[in-house]
Amino acid sequence: MGRPEVRPRASLRERAGYRFDRTLARSTGTLMGWLVITCLAVVVPVSTLLVWTDPGSPRSLSGRLTAAWRTSAETLRLGAVTGTPLRMMLAALLGLVALLCVSTLVGVITTGLADRMAELSRGRSTVLEEGHIVVLGWSDQAGTVVSELAAAQSPGRPRAIVLLADRDKAEMERALAARMGPGRGRRPRVICRSGPASDPGVLSLVRPQTASTVLVLSSAEPGADAEVLRILLALRAVLGPAAEGPPVLAAVREDRYHAPARLAAGPRGTVLRTDTVTARLIAQCVGRPGLSLVLRDLLDFAGSEFHVVDAAPFHGGSFGTALLGYPESCVIGLLTADARTVLNPPAETPVEPGSHLIVLSRDEDSARPGDCEHLVDPSAVSTAVPAPEKASRLLLLGWNRRAPLVVGQLRRMARPGSVLDVVTDLTVPGPGDEQNREPRREQVPEPRRDPEGEVPEPRRDPQREVPEPPALAVHFRSAPLSHPETLLDLDLSGYDGLVVLGPEPGEGPDRPDDWTLVTLLGLRLLEDSTARKLRVVTELTDDRNRPLAPVDPGSDVIVSGNLSGLLMAQITQNRHLAPVFGELFSADGSTVRLCPAGTYVRPGSEASFATVVAAARARGECAIGYRMHERRAMSPDHGLRLNPHKAARHRWSSEDEVIVVSADPAGRSDPALSRSRPVSAG
Repeated sequence: MGRPEVRPRASLRERAGYRFDRTLARSTGTLMGWLVITCLAVVVPVSTLLVWTDPGSPRSLSGRLTAAWRTSAETLRLGAVTGTPLRMMLAALLGLVALLCVSTLVGVITTGLADRMAELSRGRSTVLEEGHIVVLGWSDQAGTVVSELAAAQSPGRPRAIVLLADRDKAEMERALAARMGPGRGRRPRVICRSGPASDPGVLSLVRPQTASTVLVLSSAEPGADAEVLRILLALRAVLGPAAEGPPVLAAVREDRYHAPARLAAGPRGTVLRTDTVTARLIAQCVGRPGLSLVLRDLLDFAGSEFHVVDAAPFHGGSFGTALLGYPESCVIGLLTADARTVLNPPAETPVEPGSHLIVLSRDEDSARPGDCEHLVDPSAVSTAVPAPEKASRLLLLGWNRRAPLVVGQLRRMARPGSVLDVVTDLTVPGPGDEQNREPRREQVPEPRRDPEGEVPEPRRDPQREVPEPPALAVHFRSAPLSHPETLLDLDLSGYDGLVVLGPEPGEGPDRPDDWTLVTLLGLRLLEDSTARKLRVVTELTDDRNRPLAPVDPGSDVIVSGNLSGLLMAQITQNRHLAPVFGELFSADGSTVRLCPAGTYVRPGSEASFATVVAAARARGECAIGYRMHERRAMSPDHGLRLNPHKAARHRWSSEDEVIVVSADPAGRSDPALSRSRPVSAG
């Protein structure tokens, strides 16, 4: 073995330079300190030398020190010192050194300020707010959530809204400003911070422990639900296991992440399943045209929305009395003393002490009690019997991850003998009859079985154990829907309703809404050629494409991200509304329905809305508004009148519709069970 190489030892100059460089690299303040020391080390000795070499300087020590201090302070005045050439050269040297030090100091300060401004622009400073609303993550719901939360704030005391996402701060601010529009009056401050919300160190910047509510959004990226779980776990790490913390509202897309997310969110957490909510609404709109307009109006904060008010004026009375007990509000349910939500209970249900009423009202202040029984005109109440709902034939075009949930919801809501034809671009397995077959597993996920039963098991006769035939027969067919001639060859004359679902986002430049818009154009050509209007329910992913959709005004166009954002904003304002919307969007229990007005009031009669409420009460329903047929194609309300005054009068036609909250008329769910159990918010 050779001798180890002997490295030369660093010289004293090299070691001193290394330590000096390391000291300067620590911070801007350290660099500024060294510049000040260097400046004083040159200026003070030279100024002292100038004073001591001046024949006219004071004789006393204190006088000379004062003169040296004055000379040091006037170092930039190069012409102030006169005398011998040596004195003038020293003064020039002193001025140049001071000028160099001062200019360097200004540069260091400017650079430090620029770095600090860049740090602030990146959104990495701590938020010093209390009682604010924290929104974690970025998705197509972010603009809707923030704008609706801003609209719901009290004008007198708006709370700040803090958004943390792993995106550029300036980009987020521009997107939110474009979504919210110009400010009017006092509105909450929107503060953006940039960084991964799943990092506890970054999450602590927005101080969730002092927030009033925390929202966690699910993006459209792959693995978004797993990221929601990481954010919820990071939130628990910041809040601590013993801290109660603020209420948490999160959203996941897939049902398999729902239970883990609820565990991670804690006892005060609420987790929504956005895909399930969207699928439920799509299925409900198939048989109830115009329902999406009603629900969108109920979810935004522009008009009337749901509130929970004290039921003290009706304690000891019945729920039916409360239905006509508010002139400017519509009652739909009870919040019992043990915090159970009961929608559309029987009219004879007692209103017990400690309970609250769930009402549709402009705000809590407008929910003032007042007897409206005198406004009811019994002679205008209709005695017509509602026509039973018949079997229907439906067509579904396209397939995505929400399609199995939509099919499952349609199965639950279908009347016996109904048929659903599904036409997709995907391959159907095997030759021959494809009835009741689903697309191949590796291309399309099978319908998932959910605890709430999106795809229920077939009912069995307990005597013979023979499965009953399904109420909805599903037929699958493969066809190239991207080709316009495929749509034009479809025979749509026998269908009662159509559902158009866009494909999943891919890696190419095409977006799902592009395919949907092309499909809607083909359907419009079919309508023009056959002179037959189709009942179309369309799903879009971007709310900006809603005006572009070639559909009739007032048609059901469902934007999944917008719907989820509105729902989250509503629940943020009041946690008790989570089970309310959970039941309204479900296939069981009480839901929102549009029913012919002729079954409530006599066609051609002029009657108050209180008369409609009384007629609905007699049928076990809660009326919350109506839709005028002659204005259904007119923007912006499309004939909707939600929460009208009980004294408002209208001449009713047989084509008008009454908007009610009612139980499932098919009777497939036990009304007693749906009214006695708390409803899950998912």
